[in-house]
Amino acid sequence: MSADPLIESLSAALDARPDDLPLRLHLASLLLDAGRAGEAIAQVGQALARDPGNEQAQALMQRALGGAVPAPPTPPPTGPRPPAQRPAPAGPGGAAATADQDPLAAYERELADVVPPRFARSGDEPEPVAGHEDRVYDVEASGVRLADVGGMSAVKERLELAFLGPLRNPELRRMYGKSLRGGLMLYGPPGCGKTFLARAVAGEMGAKFISLSIVDVLDMWMGNSERNLHELFQAARRNAPCVLFLDEVDALGHKRSQVGSSSMRTLGNQLLAELDGMEGSNEGVFVLAATNTPWDVDPALRRPGRLDRVVLVLPPDAEARRSILEYHLRERPIAGIDLRKVVAATEDYSGADLAHLCETAAEFAMADSVRTGEVRMIEQRDLERAVKDVRPSTRPWMATARNVAMFANEGGVYDDLVAYLKRRRML
Repeated sequence: MSADPLIESLSAALDARPDDLPLRLHLASLLLDAGRAGEAIAQVGQALARDPGNEQAQALMQRALGGAVPAPPTPPPTGPRPPAQRPAPAGPGGAAATADQDPLAAYERELADVVPPRFARSGDEPEPVAGHEDRVYDVEASGVRLADVGGMSAVKERLELAFLGPLRNPELRRMYGKSLRGGLMLYGPPGCGKTFLARAVAGEMGAKFISLSIVDVLDMWMGNSERNLHELFQAARRNAPCVLFLDEVDALGHKRSQVGSSSMRTLGNQLLAELDGMEGSNEGVFVLAATNTPWDVDPALRRPGRLDRVVLVLPPDAEARRSILEYHLRERPIAGIDLRKVVAATEDYSGADLAHLCETAAEFAMADSVRTGEVRMIEQRDLERAVKDVRPSTRPWMATARNVAMFANEGGVYDDLVAYLKRRRML
């Protein structure tokens, strides 16, 4: 078979498999052998756009350009490659880097009329500045206070003992040697106000608030997840006093014996090091963590000096349910509501369930107004109908927690959960 039919066959195969880099580079080599350098450059340019560090593509490009541009240094970097449009760094004499220092930029300039750039700027973006690529995290000033949290008297008392009391009494704190650092893990059914409570602690302390979740940390590039976690803790240290809230801590600190990914185990080790203050002083950094499944959290996280205090956040009691219902009905048109009956009918409802209950009752009243053409208030019948439609979301969690309390309460970690379940006659 002659070269040209083979080239045509490979071109047809490449149309069906455009991401097949070995096939594309083989075609580029044949095109160079056939003296069709322009077409070869186009193929190699497409390969470099997909894999800038490909050594075979770099060698073919050097050959196609007649050796004008030397091959990039090897091995290729393991981290994310910066955009090709970044300004060339200045050399010792202040001059911009040459093609010898930035071969990819030289490739793109050479191929500007053949291959589109890998990244396009919108025109209104500032040029990136070298050394300032760090992510910026939201550091908030919380306006919520503990008085805004309905019920939870036992939880508030524990927070007062661990955090708020020492902060308000610096002389006593120094006398007793109480450090302004610490960690506490809130656990309980979903929707019961763990995040809201963390914000209230920050507001009560007059401290900054940083919320951290798994999406703020994970990165596809090796080592970047650990760096992101370190930067979040550094941001909290710079803004001390600061409450650093680890949302869904079981995702970040899952039991390492059950984690199959080495990168996730490394991330868990980084979290332990940050909590220990090995990467910097944690004085003035209050770590609050929240989880629905504390039994999935690595026991090392609960070691003294880390998240050593564990507090159960239960579904709101009758007093708290009344406060939550009043809050969510305060700006809605209501008439003839018997809150006592609604409170009695909503045992086991979480705060989120109660908010949804009020929303559903408003929907019923609004739908009735649309149907009849007469606007009416939200009435008791709407709330009673909503109670039948909105079921408490905490019961599946209670069923799982019951098994944990019965068979996995090593060391008495879940004694408060056992006491609650016994009061409810669920044990």
